[in-house]
Amino acid sequence: MVVSAPDMRAFLLTTPFFGGLSDPSLDLLMSMLVECRFEAGATVVAEDEPGRSMFIVKSGRLAVSKRADAGSVIPISVLEPGDFFGEMTLIEMQNRSATVVAESPTVLYELTAQKLYACYKADIHAYVIVLQNINRELCRRLRRADDRFAGHQVGKDEAPADEWAVTPRPIRP
Repeated sequence: MVVSAPDMRAFLLTTPFFGGLSDPSLDLLMSMLVECRFEAGATVVAEDEPGRSMFIVKSGRLAVSKRADAGSVIPISVLEPGDFFGEMTLIEMQNRSATVVAESPTVLYELTAQKLYACYKADIHAYVIVLQNINRELCRRLRRADDRFAGHQVGKDEAPADEWAVTPRPIRP
């Protein structure tokens, strides 16, 4: 369903994805979003599947995970309202890098690569701001990963090596 909720504008302006957009640019992007609903336990995207869209979390909670070489599942992060995911596939045109599963009933706003390209053609300024916002978020994620990695190096007293271990969980069907 196409999104047109009256409170949508206020919500989107609180997310990092839409920061800095003018009202007309925000209206354009709002018209391109499609609302998607998922029940608890539903897989939203699966690692290695083709992907040509990204999602903004309106409500709910989602778990992000990756498969290890041995087949176990490694938890990566949790997504909550205001977060977004799937942007990597729009930038690098590769398959999904992780699996995202709804932990509770979830409402997402989907933006396809085709709609993002339409934004580029219609409002280049909005397109540049959106890409800057995506890049800022990717940089924040990289810094957090760097900090986690640096804090868990072998030989550091405050971070024993066994803290880095993850208990494997079976992959959900």
